[in-house]
Amino acid sequence: MMFLRSLVLVLIWALPAQAQMNIQSVTSPGGITAWLVQDSGIPFTALEIQFRGGTSVDAPGKRGAVNLMTALIEEGAGNLDAQGFAAARDAMAASFSFRAYGDSVSVSAKFLTEFRDPAADLLRLALTEPRFDPAAVERVRGQVLAGLRADAKDPGTLASDMFNKLAFGDHPYGSSGDGTIESVTALTRDDILAAHKGALARDRIYIAAAGDISPEDLGKLLDTLFGGLPATGAPLPTRVEWTLSKGVTTVDFPTPQSVVIFGQGGLKRDDPDFFAAFILNEVLGGGRFSARLMNELREKRGLTYGISTNLAPMDQAEMWIGQFSSDNGKVAEAISVVQDEWQKVATDGITGQELSDAKTYMTGSYPLRFDSNGAIAKILVGMQMENLPIDYAVTRNAKVEAVTLADVKRVAARLMKPDALHFVVVGQPEGLPPTP
Repeated sequence: MMFLRSLVLVLIWALPAQAQMNIQSVTSPGGITAWLVQDSGIPFTALEIQFRGGTSVDAPGKRGAVNLMTALIEEGAGNLDAQGFAAARDAMAASFSFRAYGDSVSVSAKFLTEFRDPAADLLRLALTEPRFDPAAVERVRGQVLAGLRADAKDPGTLASDMFNKLAFGDHPYGSSGDGTIESVTALTRDDILAAHKGALARDRIYIAAAGDISPEDLGKLLDTLFGGLPATGAPLPTRVEWTLSKGVTTVDFPTPQSVVIFGQGGLKRDDPDFFAAFILNEVLGGGRFSARLMNELREKRGLTYGISTNLAPMDQAEMWIGQFSSDNGKVAEAISVVQDEWQKVATDGITGQELSDAKTYMTGSYPLRFDSNGAIAKILVGMQMENLPIDYAVTRNAKVEAVTLADVKRVAARLMKPDALHFVVVGQPEGLPPTP
């Protein structure tokens, strides 16, 4: 679902983890910058790369091109076909992963120190000289089409796609980056080549590394990997404003349980009120059993197994989004409870105990995220994508602790819009007729 994919926002970590890490900014001889946490304890390195834009830079009429291109990157490169590339990678015990999201193309790599140079050469081939052989294109296209056919039968995907369409219309956020059966079927190899050139470029790259590599060696590796990429890529999409108003949209689908996606506009990641809003979301719908919505819908009324909400500040828009499933006969009541709680919190804010509990959870749970070089590299590149300073790890918990009860109440009154909360229901809910 798009709103889940969009949560590349990584709100990042706790102070105890930072106490043992030194984050360095490394600039290559060719001018490419990366963040590094050097750790020689285990002889391998994790590399995380993000290219801003992702599926949002699909050319008009070519929806799904960036997604298909990304799925094909590892299917042969340079003088290696798909089997030859896989054999070369496996011989070095290296790991590469390529994923396309709404706002980014993500590349993850892990390699042993003894194979660093040949692994980097292989990854360079994948990034700069993918083959896009016809046989591979058709095989991977078939996999994407199979996924699209499965999505057409998945109520959760249908709900998410409908919500995004209503919220964002013709903007790239308003449709799935996977494309449609028609658009993916029509894509040519030239379309894939154009998507590669448009999405993977040096003007939109963010890089982080963690593990057994020095700043000097990382600088050389950066030029090896990325020096051959185009200097500039396709234009990024323009901003889209949230225009969806209060209401319920129902989509008839034969299932005993309806899936509900609901939400309203959110706020930017660099908004001064973001930390207060983040605590507010944690109290309201953070997913823990103590969250307001979980308590009201699951514990008190048995209307759902689980409900959660998330702030989703994307590059060109902001959402506050939630999801739950409920028996068809209980959906109408569940929606009413969500609306009531949204209004209560907007009016009254939260309690002092809720604020204290949320702070304890938020500041205490983050060290668990830093259990591997791969996790550290992901967090570092997420910080860069969110335009956070390199010392953010030092100040993050203090920002959480500084939020007061008055701050949360003020932000609740400012941000929460009960009159703009929209619900998309996919199923056969009783008392909610299908929307024409």
